[in-house]
Amino acid sequence: MAKGAHGSRQAAWEFFGAELKRRREEVAFTQVELGARVFVSGGYIGQFEQAIRKPQLDVAQRIDEVLQTGGFFERMWRKLIKDQPFKAYFAHAVELERLATKICEFEPALIPGLLQTPEYARALYTAGNPFATEEYIEEQVQARTDRAWILADATRPTYWVIVHEAALRVPVGGGATMAAQLDRVVTMAQEHKVLVQVIPFAAGAHPRMGKMMKLMEFEDAPPTVYTEGVHTGNLLDEPAVVRQVQGSYDLLRAAALPPEASLTLIQAVAEDHRRCARSA
Repeated sequence: MAKGAHGSRQAAWEFFGAELKRRREEVAFTQVELGARVFVSGGYIGQFEQAIRKPQLDVAQRIDEVLQTGGFFERMWRKLIKDQPFKAYFAHAVELERLATKICEFEPALIPGLLQTPEYARALYTAGNPFATEEYIEEQVQARTDRAWILADATRPTYWVIVHEAALRVPVGGGATMAAQLDRVVTMAQEHKVLVQVIPFAAGAHPRMGKMMKLMEFEDAPPTVYTEGVHTGNLLDEPAVVRQVQGSYDLLRAAALPPEASLTLIQAVAEDHRRCARSA
């Protein structure tokens, strides 16, 4: 994703927010009053107006209904979501990543997107889109690697990752690419930007092992869970469901190696990939 494209899209969301504020004030609603009518908090309305948080489609539709704007906000939402680089089911999860104060993630088979190198991401996208143009692949790679800026920011979230050993062993992109990818994970951990734990093969089976999950906590909103299936994803914020997922994550954490032992294993597997690359 080119920076220019990101800037243009952000400017469009700022216009969305400015129009929301203008039309809200035209009917003399406070942020709290409008929020009550569309079933969000007044703080959320303020974040929409400042382009900090993007509303979901159903909220945009309710805003149109309450402010009687003839579908303006729904049309603009659809245009902005259509033009952004992520699949619709994942786009809102990306926005929430940027607002999270804490992210806990489990990946059973891959290195999480926020930690991926461009070469690793490119190998994944190429394998999954064998007939795509090079331009499309590069746009997707750029969009994925751009997400990682949140870990470089001074206000970065606490980021806790659990991966299965399988995610370390599968040679995505070949031995050299995989070794470099694991080196990046180690470096990020040593720089205290992520805490990484590995569930080793020796841990055996676990009932939650095959299900990717990402738990996000926020300063001013309830925690949210993101899960993925085949070409689909779900954001879940129902308190009982979130508690169940948090319990599942705790069980996975209990099955994982401690952080120092996990880094030792990651470094050893990186060396295995390097030896394979040299002998190829």
